[in-house]
Amino acid sequence: MTNFYPIFLNLEGRRAVIIGGGLIAEGKILKLLDSGAKIIVISPDATQGIRDAADRGDIEFHLRKYEAGDLEGAFLVIAATNDRVVNQEIFEEAESLGILLNAVDDPPRCSFIAPAIVERGPVTLAISTGGASPALARKLRETLADSPALDWADATGVLSRARQIIKEKQVAVDPQRWQCCMPDKLLEMAQSGREDEALEMLMDGLLGKDSSGRCSNIGECVSGGCQTRNQGSTSSSQGRGRVPQTAGD
Repeated sequence: MTNFYPIFLNLEGRRAVIIGGGLIAEGKILKLLDSGAKIIVISPDATQGIRDAADRGDIEFHLRKYEAGDLEGAFLVIAATNDRVVNQEIFEEAESLGILLNAVDDPPRCSFIAPAIVERGPVTLAISTGGASPALARKLRETLADSPALDWADATGVLSRARQIIKEKQVAVDPQRWQCCMPDKLLEMAQSGREDEALEMLMDGLLGKDSSGRCSNIGECVSGGCQTRNQGSTSSSQGRGRVPQTAGD
């Protein structure tokens, strides 16, 4: 099985070509519209939703079959045709041009696959089984959609402001320290509209003004130091080595 590399793409203003005009294609188009992509749809037929989008000027629609050369200038292509022969032709053109291609339900002809998505405010959670079971990905999406863990999306504004301050100060803060400085109280403050108060508490913890239960060195978490945990409990990291962290967005 192919091991796909998870990634989020910036499609703002980029050319995205959809081959196919059915309900699956319509669903893909709706998500692409949110991304700001320049969408071109090619199909001998189309749903009313796709036709309406074309009438509004949201997409460019060509009422015909796929032809060689249709992918020229595209950044991304989605083949939603239910025709493996046509998918193969699209795949060969995309490969020759170095264009990202997703052929719906046709993993061998994909250079990327679309994950199941859970969205809560500005937070997007992507779920993939590597093409092994779309049904499982959907089950996980439906299960996680109501997870209380996603309540933390409500604190995005506070965390974003704190990150910007840290960047401006050019201070090195260990990634694990962020986790130690995010107790439930911080989320409660953010949800109740007390964002400034939450920000002050967070910054005090991150910059060492309030170092109770945390490592004295804000740039490196050390064994046995940081003990504050998210649920208000304490657990020592004594005896464990420091695990490398990857800072994400």
